[in-house]
Amino acid sequence: MSRIGKAPIAIPEGVEVKVDGALLTVKGKNGELKQVIDKDMSVKIEDGILTLDRPTEQKRHKALHGLYRSLINNMVTGVSEGYSKTLELVGVGFRASSTGQLLEMALGFSHPIVFLLPDEVKVEAIMEKGKPPRVILTSIDKQLIGQIAARIRSVRKPEPYKGKGIRFAGEQVRRKEGKSAKK
Repeated sequence: MSRIGKAPIAIPEGVEVKVDGALLTVKGKNGELKQVIDKDMSVKIEDGILTLDRPTEQKRHKALHGLYRSLINNMVTGVSEGYSKTLELVGVGFRASSTGQLLEMALGFSHPIVFLLPDEVKVEAIMEKGKPPRVILTSIDKQLIGQIAARIRSVRKPEPYKGKGIRFAGEQVRRKEGKSAKK
């Protein structure tokens, strides 16, 4: 059995899970998420615990077993607690500002970088003196927030010599030594 797939999912209070054919809907205090489940997988909900079963030991079924268990668990966590990603803009003159769903960043290019974020993601730009500017993304959808954070980071990845660029909070950047003088 898949170690991930066979682990049961505890459904917290205030979270409602419905299975309608191949469509699984999870509702909670933060919102509602939907996921289409493969027709071979079977979902059982008993006493606030959700379990996922696979029909055979085929490689495809084993892979889907763990995948759908992780997706459903992320949905349950998202609608009950939510997810947050923090990005730091490290570099001289790097700035960020947000108005509604619009994120505008100055990253040392000749023009500002502007992102229009979907309604499911909330953005907040924090500028504090003595600290690099931070962009905080919050959402109930773990896949969406990760994809958007990766797209923002890809605009200016941290470079290895000075460490300038956009990085996730707490990310360690491997630094390289520059040219060394000849003797």
